[in-house]
Amino acid sequence: MTDTQRLIEGAGLAGEAGPMIGASAIALGIVLFVAFQRLGEWMLARRNAAVLTENGWTEAGRGTYALRIALQFAWLIACGWAALSLRAVHWELVALFLLLQLLKAWIILSLGPFWTGRILTHAQAPVLRRGPYRHLRHPGEWLAAAEIACLPLAFGAWEVALLFTLLNAALAWYRVRVEEAAIAGRPELR
Repeated sequence: MTDTQRLIEGAGLAGEAGPMIGASAIALGIVLFVAFQRLGEWMLARRNAAVLTENGWTEAGRGTYALRIALQFAWLIACGWAALSLRAVHWELVALFLLLQLLKAWIILSLGPFWTGRILTHAQAPVLRRGPYRHLRHPGEWLAAAEIACLPLAFGAWEVALLFTLLNAALAWYRVRVEEAAIAGRPELR
């Protein structure tokens, strides 16, 4: 064995080359990306909510937003924890998750300054029916359900997907009931 071969072997560079970055690091990077995305969404939602409340809008189901934030935070922690023991990333589910983010952007853009994450209502405001809201009631709730299942499944964490899907379903069921009561009788605006 030559000195060069001993040096290469001693440095752990002998044998087959493996991936430069492990699956866990990639998954943690994805979770961090989602965390920063959520932070941006929450900042936009907070700004929109402040403008609406300054203009006489009131919140129905006040505690549901805090529960949603807590659920999302716990979900991100659980996804990060799952990423630590990951062996492989299921890229088809990561691609689906990215597609869901495009749908979320469509939802946010469709509501414009009325997108808040909160259930804000005004007695004289019509119900908007544009973008995905033209085709589906409460698309944000459906999208959240898909996101909450998809990301942990991309990391092979079906337990995390199941637990948070069930928790989100309970919260979404309550939020939809509160929102439907808040907008009952309002005209629809396309």
